[in-house]
Amino acid sequence: MAAERLRVASIGMGWWSDVLADAIKRSKKLEIISCYTRTEEKRKAFSAKYGCKAASSYEEILGDRNVEAIINTTPNNVHLETTRAAAEAGKHVFLDKPIATTIADARAITAACRKAGVVLALGYQRRKESHFRWIRGKIDNGEFGKLVNAEANISRDRLGQFQADSWRYTEAGMPGGVMLQIGIHYTDVLEYLIGPVKAVRGALAQLVLPGENPDIASLILEHENGALSTLNACYASASEYYLMNIYGKEATAYYDLNQGLRHLKRGSKQVDAVPCEKNDTIVEELEEFADAVRGKGQPEMDGEKSTASLAVLLAGIKSAREGRRVEVAEMLGQKK
Repeated sequence: MAAERLRVASIGMGWWSDVLADAIKRSKKLEIISCYTRTEEKRKAFSAKYGCKAASSYEEILGDRNVEAIINTTPNNVHLETTRAAAEAGKHVFLDKPIATTIADARAITAACRKAGVVLALGYQRRKESHFRWIRGKIDNGEFGKLVNAEANISRDRLGQFQADSWRYTEAGMPGGVMLQIGIHYTDVLEYLIGPVKAVRGALAQLVLPGENPDIASLILEHENGALSTLNACYASASEYYLMNIYGKEATAYYDLNQGLRHLKRGSKQVDAVPCEKNDTIVEELEEFADAVRGKGQPEMDGEKSTASLAVLLAGIKSAREGRRVEVAEMLGQKK
C-alpha cells in the first residue's frame, strides 16, 4: 500500500515557491493543502493556482493539525523565526538554502528542530544532478585516483530580472550577493565531489546590476585533502552557463551546460561523452524529505551539513572584505 501523501503548507510566495509547488504537483508523495504570505494578493493567487487553502496568518497554519510540514521559502533573514515557530508547533520543515545568513542562526534553527523532534531538510538540488552523481560514483570506485583540482562556473543574466525591492538583492537578505545566492550551489557540489573545504580566498565585484550587492564573485577553495578548486559566480553574464571540471590523477571529468558530461582517462587522448539522463532533482529532494518524515532515511542536507556549507560562503565573503585567507573553522568558531 502506498504511503499517505505528506500534507504540506507553503510559506513565502515568491518565484521559487512556485518552482517547489510545481515539483510537488509532479510528485505522488506530497500535497499542498495550505499557503501563507503577508501579501493577500500573492497568497490568493498561489491558492488558486495550486488548489490549496489561503490561510489568513502563519499562526493559522501552525495551528492546523492537518498540516504536517512547512515548505519554507521566506527571506533568509527570517528563516530562524519562521522555522523555529514551525518546529515548536510540531511541523517538519523543508527550507530552501542557505539555512540562514549567520552561523548563530543556522545553529539555532538546527537546535530548534532537533529539540522538537522534527525533520529539517535543506534544498541543495544541484548535487543531485545525474552528471554529478555519475562523477561521484567513479570517484568512489577509485577511477579518478587522487583528486587534485577542480574549476566551476555558475553564471546567469539578471539584468532584465533585477528587482530593487527584492530581499534577494540586499545586504540584509543576501550577504555577499551572487556568492551566497547561487555560488553556494557549486561550493556544495565541489565539497560533495572533492571533500570538505578547509580555507577560502575570495573576491567580489559589482559591475552591472544596480543596488548594493556584488554581482561577480570568485573563490579559491582549499580542500581538506589538499586539492584546490576555483569557483566563479556571476549575475552579469550574457546568458545562463554552468561548468564543473574535476581533475584526478587518473581521470578527468568535464561538464558544461551546452556540451554535457565528458570523461578522459589517464593515458588516453580520447574524450568520451557520457550520456546522462536529466533527472527531476527538485522532486527528488522533496520526496527524500517526505520519506524522512515517514521514518524512511535521512535528508542528504540537514542542519549540521547546511551550517558547514554556509560557513564556506561566509569565509569567502570575509576573505573578500578583509583581503586575507580565511579558514572555515574561524567562521564556525572552532579552534585550530
